[in-house]
Amino acid sequence: MRAETVAVAVPAVVILAIGLWGLDRGGMWGDESVTFLVGRRTVPQIWQLLHGLDAVHGLYYLFMHVVLAVHPGEVLLRLPSVFGAAATAGLVAALGVRLVRPRVGLWAGLLYAVTPMTGHYAQEGRSYALVAAGVAAATLLLVRAVEGRSRRGWWWYGGVLAMTCLLHELVVLVLCAHALTLALMRVPKRVWLGWGRAAGLAGAVLLPLVWVSHEQAAQVAWLVTPGWEQAGLLVRDFGPVPDGVAFWVCVALMVLGLGAGRLAAVALPLLVLPPALLIAVSQIRPLFHERYVLYALAGAPLLVAAGAEWVAGAVGRLRLGGRRVPTLPRSRLRSSGGTPLALRNDCPPDDGRLTRHRLLFGRLGTLTGILAVALAFVQCLPLYRQDRSPAHRPENLGAVAARAARDIRPGDPVLFLPSNWRLAALTYPKAFRRARDIALRESGPRSGTLSGIETTPEALRRKLAGVDRVWVVAQSRLLSSGLLPADPTERVKLAVVEEQFIARERYVSGRVTFLLYVRRSAASASAAVAASSPLVSSSSRDRS
Repeated sequence: MRAETVAVAVPAVVILAIGLWGLDRGGMWGDESVTFLVGRRTVPQIWQLLHGLDAVHGLYYLFMHVVLAVHPGEVLLRLPSVFGAAATAGLVAALGVRLVRPRVGLWAGLLYAVTPMTGHYAQEGRSYALVAAGVAAATLLLVRAVEGRSRRGWWWYGGVLAMTCLLHELVVLVLCAHALTLALMRVPKRVWLGWGRAAGLAGAVLLPLVWVSHEQAAQVAWLVTPGWEQAGLLVRDFGPVPDGVAFWVCVALMVLGLGAGRLAAVALPLLVLPPALLIAVSQIRPLFHERYVLYALAGAPLLVAAGAEWVAGAVGRLRLGGRRVPTLPRSRLRSSGGTPLALRNDCPPDDGRLTRHRLLFGRLGTLTGILAVALAFVQCLPLYRQDRSPAHRPENLGAVAARAARDIRPGDPVLFLPSNWRLAALTYPKAFRRARDIALRESGPRSGTLSGIETTPEALRRKLAGVDRVWVVAQSRLLSSGLLPADPTERVKLAVVEEQFIARERYVSGRVTFLLYVRRSAASASAAVAASSPLVSSSSRDRS
C-alpha cells in the first residue's frame, strides 16, 4: 500500500473509532432534539417550518430526513457527524501529503483526530462536523486547482464550497482565507480569474439563504459579544492538548511551521481569518460561537505537523553531520526535466550508506511523531470520558423524560415554560403519554412551527383554575432570575404557578428543570392532615 494512502486512511480510522466510542449517551440535548424532530417530519412540513425558523440549517434537515428514515434513533442521529469528522481528518492528511510529504499528512490527520474539540462535535447531532468536512474538501480542491490548468477544477471547488455554504452560511468567511492563500502563493492572473468565478458561484447560491436567515436573526439573540476570554478559549480548544506543557509545545511547533511555504500559506489563513473576522463582526452584532468556526481547526494540526517536520529534519541533519538529503516523496524526486534530484549538481553524492541512514531516521521520526500524538490522546482521555457523559451537555432531555415517565399520573396537566421546551415531550412522547398538555392549541407539524401554537392567556388562566397540581418543564434560568417573559402566555404561566401553587418536587438537568406544583390550598390541607395524624410516616409525607 502506498504511503500516501496510509497517511490519509489511518487518521480517518482513528477518529472513526473515537467517534463511535460512547456514541449512545442515553439522551439528547436541546439542539439535537430539534434535528431529531425536524428530520422526522415530511419534506413539505420541513419546507413550511423553514419559512419561519432555522432556514440556515435547511439543507442539513433535509439530509437528516433521509438518514432518520432508515431508523429514528440517537446513534443514527449522530452517525453522520462521526463520518464527517473522519472525512475531515482524512482530508487534512491529504493536504499535508500534497503540500509537503506523507508523514506530515499522517501527523496532521492524527492530530486533528485526537483533538478533543473534534471528538466533541463528532458526537453532536448537528451539522458542524459535516461543514468542517466540506471546507476541508474545498481547500484541497483549491490546492489542486492552483496546481492544474483545467477549468474543471475550479467548478469542482465552487460546487463543493457552495454546497457547504448551504449547510451553514458562515462558511462564506473561508473565501477570505482562500483569497489570502492565493495572495501568499503569488499565483498568476489566470488562477485569480478561475477562483473569482468559483467564488461568485458560491456567493450567488448563498444569497437567497442570507436574505431568509436575516429575517430570522432573532434566533441568535442569545449570543453575546465575544471578548478576549472567548478568544483565548478558542485558541486552547484548537490545540490537540488544551493546556499544560504539551499545549505550549504545539504552539512552538506551529510557529516553526510558519516557514513551511505552501502549507503555511494554506493553513495559516484558514486557522486565523474566519475566527478573527467573526469575532470582529460580533463586536457590532453578536454572531460568534466556536462551533460556527469549527472548520478553521483544520489549519492548526497542519502547522503543528509542519513544525514537527522542521524539527525532524534539523535532527536528521545533525545526525548526518550537517549534510542535506532530499526529503521529498518518491513522486517528486524528479525535476520537471526528468533528472533525478539526487544526480543534480546541487545535491550531495549518495554512497548508499547515506540513503540507508535517511530511510532509518525517516521511519524513526515518523514513529516518534505517532507516539507523541498517542501520548497527547492519553493525556486528554479524562476530557474524552467527561465528554461522553450526558451531564456534559447543556441538558439531558432523556433524563427529564425518564423522570416524567416515573412521576406523572394519568391525566396530570403539564406546562412548558417557555413553550420551546415542549421538545422534551415531542422527542420522548412515551414518557409524557399520561400527561395532558394543558396549553397546546395546535401541534408543531400542523402549524408549521417547531413546538406548536399555544392557547390564549385568558383561556390558559381558566384551564389552570380547575387543577390542583401541574407539572412544569421550565428553563432553569427563567425560574431563578425573576425576569418576566415577553410573550403574554408565558407570563401567565409563570405568574399563575408562582402565585397560586407551591413547588413540591424538583429535578434539574442543566438548563431544564422539571417541577411539580401543588395548589396552595390543597398543599395547606394536606399539611394539616399530616400534622394531625401522628401515625403518618415521614416517607409517606414525602411521597405526597
